[in-house]
Amino acid sequence: MTTNVSPSAVEGFVAPAGVARPWWRDPAVQLRAVDLIAALVAASLPWSTSATGILMTLWLIALLPTLDWQALLTSFRRPVSALPLALVALAVVGMLWSDSAWSARLHGINPVAKLTAIPLLIYHFERTSRGAWVFAAFALSCAALMVLSWVVLVVPSLKIVATPSPGVPVKNYIDQSQEFALCLFALLPPAVNWARERRLALAAGCAVLIAAFFANMMFVVSARTALIYMPVLLVLYGLVHLRARAIAALIVAALVVGALVWSASPYLRERVNAVASEYQAYHDSNAGTSTGERLEYWRKSLKFVTEAPLIGNGTGSTKDLFIQDAVGKSGVSAEVIGNPHNQTLNVAVQWGLLGVLVLYAMWLAHGLLFRGAATTLAGWVGLVVVVQNVVSSLLNSHLFDFHEGWMYVLGIGVAGGTVLRRQIAGERSAP
Repeated sequence: MTTNVSPSAVEGFVAPAGVARPWWRDPAVQLRAVDLIAALVAASLPWSTSATGILMTLWLIALLPTLDWQALLTSFRRPVSALPLALVALAVVGMLWSDSAWSARLHGINPVAKLTAIPLLIYHFERTSRGAWVFAAFALSCAALMVLSWVVLVVPSLKIVATPSPGVPVKNYIDQSQEFALCLFALLPPAVNWARERRLALAAGCAVLIAAFFANMMFVVSARTALIYMPVLLVLYGLVHLRARAIAALIVAALVVGALVWSASPYLRERVNAVASEYQAYHDSNAGTSTGERLEYWRKSLKFVTEAPLIGNGTGSTKDLFIQDAVGKSGVSAEVIGNPHNQTLNVAVQWGLLGVLVLYAMWLAHGLLFRGAATTLAGWVGLVVVVQNVVSSLLNSHLFDFHEGWMYVLGIGVAGGTVLRRQIAGERSAP
């Protein structure tokens, strides 16, 4: 579907001769400002939740004067834009059948509300060619964080925030792993393409960053979830960018590198081997280990889903359900949480099968949007964002978490608008 954009909203629009207007009302200047703020949002995300929230609010304010409302509403009809809005609408309507206090119901909308930014980002970056600004800002910001991660591993006193994990200057190791892995795989195609084009300085710079991100995750700190989605993303890279023989060579190389890293990294071996001991402690004594907690959360969540399978227990109901179930119990069975650490269960507990269908339909629509454009940078970044979020959401509720959720929103919005812009340009240039 082609979005009709008025001349006043088109990048580079020049006012008719003889019409004077202040520079800040120039449509081209306004669009450039919106692009710049979006890049600042991406740059702030690895470092500060409050800065991201403030900058995203400023982005919305800057966006308003540039909107063509008819074109915006037309854009909302696409599944890639409509389905995120449908999930938010379901969360709002789901307050009606929740038995939780209204404060809990309203709080339950917060994790979902960020999805409303996806259609706005898609609409905007369909009008502008500066989506690469956002990608570059995020990658450079993550690179700076990665350098600081190595520094604070040696000198912990230089941490910006007193985090419990070595090598994590801000936030937590799960967020850091998610962003480093995204940058690692996003940089692979440009590195290879620049090498083929003999642009050796750019190719070498990308290769150094890829190696540094990978080494940081293997030797400094990493979420175990990353060890699941990274092989998936590597296979995805081979399927999209390589031929069959090259894919086989990639798999062999990956196995060799994996074996070398396994033998050289005590940290990695400790993280992986801990899964078995954590499960055993949970099984034998109901201990609250990381692995045991997830298993207990999933077991209870499945029970809550069976009690209201079609439309769920309502928005914001998860924590109250865990409170009721914890009565008279001890150990990990007495723990109370509002997040089951699985995206499907998080949705199913609150909105049942209906919510799960909307969630999966959204993931599918976003994946299909990028599948045909995955050989372009924007298409590849968008596809990596979708697959990483889907796989990591098996062990977390990453779509509803602040950091990973905004990574998804920005990635889908910016990459989606860029891909659609190119598709429409191709349609117009076709004979």
